[in-house]
Amino acid sequence: MSTGHRQPQAGLSSRARSFVSIHGIRLEPQPLEVHREFWLGRGIPAEQIDRMTAFEERWGGLALAPAPAYEGGPRVFGADSPEGSPQEGWWFSAGDQRCSVPFSFWIGPEDEFGIYGPTWTPLHSSIEGWVESVALAHHAALRAKTITRLHGADVDALDLSGFEQVPEVRGLADTWWKRSGSYIAIFRGEALAFANTRSAGRAHALVYEGLPEWA
Repeated sequence: MSTGHRQPQAGLSSRARSFVSIHGIRLEPQPLEVHREFWLGRGIPAEQIDRMTAFEERWGGLALAPAPAYEGGPRVFGADSPEGSPQEGWWFSAGDQRCSVPFSFWIGPEDEFGIYGPTWTPLHSSIEGWVESVALAHHAALRAKTITRLHGADVDALDLSGFEQVPEVRGLADTWWKRSGSYIAIFRGEALAFANTRSAGRAHALVYEGLPEWA
């Protein structure tokens, strides 16, 4: 990890902090200040440029191990391409995709982390929620005796009785649920983003079972 910039572990659970330290590589963030005058000239408010700069200082250049959905998530976090309006709010890119997917990763007007396909779909209420979700996926995959993937109607039929939502992932379209020995991750982002298109996707879920009690 680079030591010359704000560290991303602040505000994360101990599990996520450990994941970032072990499975994260920190490259140099982009010098966004060199673009300030250009963006101001395009009508981007100064406070939105400040928001991008703060994101870049904390998260820019951080590459994590891949997530189990969205073809792995952003390759490297990096703020860019501010878009929006005073009426709708402002978005900016959170980092390039790892591979060819029909959506991009963005930070929303309320600092949500989500995907932009035909429509904007926030997955987590913050970038920290996404990082927590990826960390939990690796934690559960390493320790579960069985992992079952479900799609479409089978996701809707999941019985979550006895489960409680995992709060640290700050779930919106995507949520995590837990009970003793089990986790369930539900990913609805693509299904919601493409709901009104011919290429509408399906929600999917991962059911992790047989984890030791301490996990």
